[in-house]
Amino acid sequence: MSHLDYEINKELGECYLFMGELDKAEDYYNKAASSNGIHPDPYLGLATIAVQRGELEVALGMYTKAHGIDANDKTFAGIGLVKMELGAKVEAFDLFAQALAKNPENMVALFSIIRLGHELERLTEIVPLLEGYLSIDPGKSEVRYSLAGCMVCLDRKDDAQAQLERILESDPDFAAARELLEQLHL
Repeated sequence: MSHLDYEINKELGECYLFMGELDKAEDYYNKAASSNGIHPDPYLGLATIAVQRGELEVALGMYTKAHGIDANDKTFAGIGLVKMELGAKVEAFDLFAQALAKNPENMVALFSIIRLGHELERLTEIVPLLEGYLSIDPGKSEVRYSLAGCMVCLDRKDDAQAQLERILESDPDFAAARELLEQLHL
């Protein structure tokens, strides 16, 4: 099978996955995976399908295959998501941190590690990850709000206030930021 055939099958797999037609997507991803050359993308697609079907062990196998081909932020985040669903929260936290080390803008890893940081009481470890993201995209109010929330929990109220004020300067209608800021002054 040529590289062009691989690309066509991969693209068709992505299209059918986007449309929610999992069986057709699976067929095309399998064709792409069996083409000449070794590419992680079909395995990532097959992992996504398995997650949507609730087949977590299958998904873990597919993410692991993709990870073996090219260990990148998507494979770290994918394995982390499955581990989190399977209850291996500490392992998932570390995988999300590795995903963010490769790509600070991986939103799946970022929002998952925020959730786990609160659950595992590891907020001091996620503050620098949130700050790393904001150094790239300072206008992302949801991330800045999460940072402020961590700072409140860590009793860094002045730092939290500065983050919340910065959100409200650019986004005065961000009600949750206004409410949290008001709570700080009670």
